Amino acid sequence: MLRLIPTTLVLVTIAVAAVLPSAGCGGKKGKQTIAQRITKAKALPSPEARAAELAKIAGMRAVAKDKKGAEETLGEALAEVPEGGQPQICVPLLLTIAETYVGLGQKTPARKAVDTAVTMASTIEDPKSKATLLARVAIVQGNRETGVGDSRGAKKSLEEAATLATNEVPERFRGEALAVVAMGYVDAGLAEDAKDVIVTLDKLAEGLTDLRPKAEAYAALAAVRASLGEKDAAAELLEKASAAAKEITDFPGNRVYALVAVAKALVANGDKKGALTLLADAEKAASKVPDPDQQKTAMQIVRLFQVKLGG
Repeated sequence: MLRLIPTTLVLVTIAVAAVLPSAGCGGKKGKQTIAQRITKAKALPSPEARAAELAKIAGMRAVAKDKKGAEETLGEALAEVPEGGQPQICVPLLLTIAETYVGLGQKTPARKAVDTAVTMASTIEDPKSKATLLARVAIVQGNRETGVGDSRGAKKSLEEAATLATNEVPERFRGEALAVVAMGYVDAGLAEDAKDVIVTLDKLAEGLTDLRPKAEAYAALAAVRASLGEKDAAAELLEKASAAAKEITDFPGNRVYALVAVAKALVANGDKKGALTLLADAEKAASKVPDPDQQKTAMQIVRLFQVKLGG
């Protein structure tokens, strides 16, 4: 059964696409055939760029209900991901490929992509980067709808990520890393296993002075509580998260990402209307991001989430 491509990892996917070369040619890009796009993608100079563009084309073919063509292009994208490539680029690419396979009902090649992502993530030396990427891998590992439904593998990845975030990430960045891990537990369908993580994160959140990490920490705590059915506790945390996000006035980009994190937690707590209100605020903030490329990325993130919510 063909399904729409999921957007669980949209933040990561867009961020990767933003740093890779485009295969487009200005205004003529929209007139290119799929075959022309594929030819241009295969001519790009780096394997990461080729993989990213081919994965994008595969997504287009999937949306157009060209299942056979999407699978063929995904296979080509997966083959292009270099074994010795940069994990910060290759792991998100592999997860995008895996999610697209899942959307096509093909979990066997999706598992291959996820397994490769796990292996590549394990080679990262920086504990913060490693923890956050492992948490994102775990989402695709564990999620039964948009991932491969490997709860055991996801739990293992998240436990490693939690240990790194708690014990090896410098204190300055610990709350930020633990927030990503906590949300990983939620999105992987393993909120019950996040109890130790949120105890630590709860202690850190109050002491955070940077507003974006503070908002994201409280949003992650709220999402876990909501997933556990603790709606009142989640609502209290969401008030703190929303207040911190709305205090961000100096950097529009930080305001966007903080508001999106809170909106996601609001959805988890059953408040879709409140989430759409925050996303409207986030859209205004995105329009004020000074760098054109960063503005485009921020706007895409907000609008994709709005579409997902039917707003």
